[in-house]
Amino acid sequence: MNTASLSTPLPPDVRVTQFTTLVVAAAVAVLLLAAAAGWVARQPLFAFGGIRLDGDVSRNSAANIRANIASKLTGNFFTLDLQSARQVFESLPWVRHAVVQRVWPNLLEVTLEEHKPAAVWKGDEGNDRLVNTFGEVFEANVGDVDDDDLPEFSGDEASAPEMLAMYRRLNPVFAPLGLEVARLSLSGRGSWEAEMDNGAVVEIGRGSDEEVLARCARFVRTVTQAAARLPRGWSQADLRHTDGYALRLKGAAGAAAHTPTTH
Repeated sequence: MNTASLSTPLPPDVRVTQFTTLVVAAAVAVLLLAAAAGWVARQPLFAFGGIRLDGDVSRNSAANIRANIASKLTGNFFTLDLQSARQVFESLPWVRHAVVQRVWPNLLEVTLEEHKPAAVWKGDEGNDRLVNTFGEVFEANVGDVDDDDLPEFSGDEASAPEMLAMYRRLNPVFAPLGLEVARLSLSGRGSWEAEMDNGAVVEIGRGSDEEVLARCARFVRTVTQAAARLPRGWSQADLRHTDGYALRLKGAAGAAAHTPTTH
């Protein structure tokens, strides 16, 4: 009769000991690898050797940017927090958005998008700021703006995008009169007022965007004929009447005429 040889299983305590040894060895290996990686990452070889700037740098020179952010960036190629670095660049004047990337082995590449001013935001006590082409209010030295013809906005800051959109739609409406909107305000109750580049004020009133634009369009179509009866011209128009508008003579305190409009 053939006798089959059977292997004797290891005792439980021996198996536990072997498993524990493997776990400890693996943990030690991981710690050694982490320590080695940390040591390598701290070597001067991986310190950033330069910053490459792309995108908009017309408001901030490359030298000025590097001088302002040098002390605020901490870490090297491996340890730099890109989110924190992006915030550092976006804290610079005129910078709207920054994209920060590592370029092997020791270069930082930064693409900047600058604010493009579209209007001046009138603040309290002369604390004026600027509105960019996205309708965002941002801090900058208004005196740095080369364009002196920027319109002025006033109202609730949260309404800045709405005001920029309305400004862009109002200008073509008033163009047949040879006028441009120089100042635009929106009250807390949603009432619009526009001051033209010749100093004339137009009280537009409340309503949806389409209602406001239609009211202005009706005014533009009829005001030339109505103003012909005013030898000195008009300085203010009140479009808040349901059946027309009122015009005020230049140099006069009261309304000079009430002109019905056809709806």
